[in-house]
Amino acid sequence: MRKKILLIIAAALLLGAAYWLTENMTMPLWAQLLVYLVPYLLVGHETLHEAWEGICEGKVFDENFLMAIATLGALFIGFLPGAEAQFPEAVFVMLFFQVGEMFEHYAEERSHRSVSELMNLRPDVVHVRRNGQWVDTHPEEIQVGDMILVKPGEKIPLDGEVCQGETTIDTRALTGESLPQRATEGSALLSGTINLSAVITLRASKVYGESTAARITDLVEHSMQNKAKSETFIRRFARVYTPAVVFIALSLAFLPPFFTDSYFNAFPIWLYRALTFLVVSCPCALVVSIPLTFFAGIGGAGSKGILIKGGNFMEALSKARTVVFDKTGTLTHGVFQVTTVHTNRLSSAELISLAASVEHLSTHPIALAITREATTSEHIPVPLVATDIQEVAGKGIVGLVMGQRVAVGNEKMMQSEGAQIQMCKECEANVGTIVHVAVDGTYEGHLVISDQIKADATDAIIRLKHEGIEKTVMLTGDNEKVAATVAGELNLNAYHASLMPADKVAQVEHMLQEQATGGTLVFVGDGINDAPVLARADVGIAMGALGSDAAIEAADVVLMDDKPSKIALAIRHARHTISIARQNAWTAIGIKVAILLGVALGLFGSYAMPLAVFGDVGVMVLCVLNAMRALRV
Repeated sequence: MRKKILLIIAAALLLGAAYWLTENMTMPLWAQLLVYLVPYLLVGHETLHEAWEGICEGKVFDENFLMAIATLGALFIGFLPGAEAQFPEAVFVMLFFQVGEMFEHYAEERSHRSVSELMNLRPDVVHVRRNGQWVDTHPEEIQVGDMILVKPGEKIPLDGEVCQGETTIDTRALTGESLPQRATEGSALLSGTINLSAVITLRASKVYGESTAARITDLVEHSMQNKAKSETFIRRFARVYTPAVVFIALSLAFLPPFFTDSYFNAFPIWLYRALTFLVVSCPCALVVSIPLTFFAGIGGAGSKGILIKGGNFMEALSKARTVVFDKTGTLTHGVFQVTTVHTNRLSSAELISLAASVEHLSTHPIALAITREATTSEHIPVPLVATDIQEVAGKGIVGLVMGQRVAVGNEKMMQSEGAQIQMCKECEANVGTIVHVAVDGTYEGHLVISDQIKADATDAIIRLKHEGIEKTVMLTGDNEKVAATVAGELNLNAYHASLMPADKVAQVEHMLQEQATGGTLVFVGDGINDAPVLARADVGIAMGALGSDAAIEAADVVLMDDKPSKIALAIRHARHTISIARQNAWTAIGIKVAILLGVALGLFGSYAMPLAVFGDVGVMVLCVLNAMRALRV
């Protein structure tokens, strides 16, 4: 507000001085200078101060230095022999430079506000039960297992499970989902969401530093450390460009008069052109608008639950030509059910109980399905105690149950156990994951575990192809039959089944080698076994706020919900942002080059300085306003 008032006062003084001096043409030149210095210093003192600081710190060639030297030169050029006073032009240039700065700050504040709203996920106070009473404390002091009270309108402070009460939850800050979600006893809630309708009690499942809100805040705070190539190019360009135009301006001022009849008569004309050249050559539009475009783009994506960790990843995402998916939890729900059981000697209940005995500690979706089947059915014995449980990557799990070695896993696990698989025709027709069980090397039967494709997975593939994605591929550790069925239903270009984590990396490596020049490969996954592939791909996208910490850490983009359709939205927004950045670069460079050539050749006459102002401030304002379009998704 203070700056706006100063600009209005300075503009009024400039108009008043111009009118008054027109009526008093006999006033000495030095007196006119004093009159114009008032509005000039009123609006230009910050620029002059920053230019001086830059000189003292050795950072001479920036936009403040260029503007200071150009306007001061315009103020004093009238004292040269045969030169005309340029007082109004000097104040006019500084005034409009400050107007442009004001637009820039406004745009930055709006962009920062968008990101700040995303980051403002943590409440300052948490109601926690201590010694039977509710007390207020800071989120960092909450421990796992603490009971937390959340009132209507308050943010969920930490990740936790509802112990008492029912309510609706606003998840927009995390997922961009506009519809409130229902939460009942047993529901898992994420920090940063808002309790809308009723008092609930939570049991904290994570400390604050490991909660969803803290992880998101950390991701956003560090996102701009990863600069986009075009952004860092602009910075490097400015460091070379700025001193170059200063030396060109000096040459323009001092060299051409040597080729005229009278050096001293021609010098003021060429000095004025050189000063005008300096004004228009300021790289403000490039240096300001390009980083601002990326920052606005990241903020806009964040408002829709798409966290992009840096401008370089946004640039890579905009060039996506191949999208590779994990299957379970990404294209399918990952919520499995036991649909078929076949045994040799044991009963179905005994086979499920044995399998659950070694699987009950695992968090793998298939293991959870077996454990859930064993614990929810009244006809299945309680899972027995297992010891020496060992998970074998890419094969399954083994353990000792009542002195017997129980192995649960895929065909590779059975081969390593020396168990002869006995398949049945009914299972061969079944589409699902087949989990084999062997006891002491003897094959005892198998379970069929089925998953379901997500509702919007088909729509996601259609949208990706509409965005110009040339190839969609699925990588899965599941068997050939299940993979073929899912790939067929979703109309994927290719799939690879029965892969271990290392195999997925090898497949991605192969696809990267085949990737067309200029295109990028995107991998989408959600599990801990996806972390190596997420890190290896050109762009790794982690699906879902509840995805593993390792996947979120390795990913370059994090989707805060489980909707595959958000992938196409992320790619489209990245391309929109890059398009705006390119528009700003070409607009700024094109207009500046045209005006610079005209000024150097003296084509604009008395209109040179106003055109120079437009070439600097006007173009910067246009580019900044254009950059703000990146906030819209």
